[in-house]
Amino acid sequence: MTVDYTDSSIELLIDNEDEMVAFGQQLAEVTAGHAVVYLEGNLGAGKTTLSRGILQHMGHKGAVKSPTYTLVEPYTVEGRQVYHFDLYRLADPEELEFIGGRDYFEEESLCLIEWPCKGEGALPAADLWVVLDYNLPGRKASVKAGTEKGQEMLKKLQGLQES
Repeated sequence: MTVDYTDSSIELLIDNEDEMVAFGQQLAEVTAGHAVVYLEGNLGAGKTTLSRGILQHMGHKGAVKSPTYTLVEPYTVEGRQVYHFDLYRLADPEELEFIGGRDYFEEESLCLIEWPCKGEGALPAADLWVVLDYNLPGRKASVKAGTEKGQEMLKKLQGLQES
């Protein structure tokens, strides 16, 4: 993994699936299981692989699949709530209300949101915003902070990248 820093973001070059999972593990560590994380990128860019790394690091033992048809997949991991959203098929942000969207965004939960643009206006601000793009043969990840809490997480992530 190659890292580049600016004042308010981190860019990483991720060479393979194992490195994407390892990056997810770092995100799990810096969020401590309490954050809103937007995951953006084209189909196949690695959003679900990244989510798998996060969940595995938190202690989840089962499969992690993209909740494309269910919109949200809830996980209880060592007493913590993790909600993995895939809003790709969302026709209107108000549909989040129909599934009780507001109830998921508690201070004590971790919300991983794929395709956040589809829920614009109905989602809370992202603490961290991760954008994945193709950089063949691997991927490029850009991480930005969206809140003060996210700024602290970004600093911790920079520290992990430097060690």
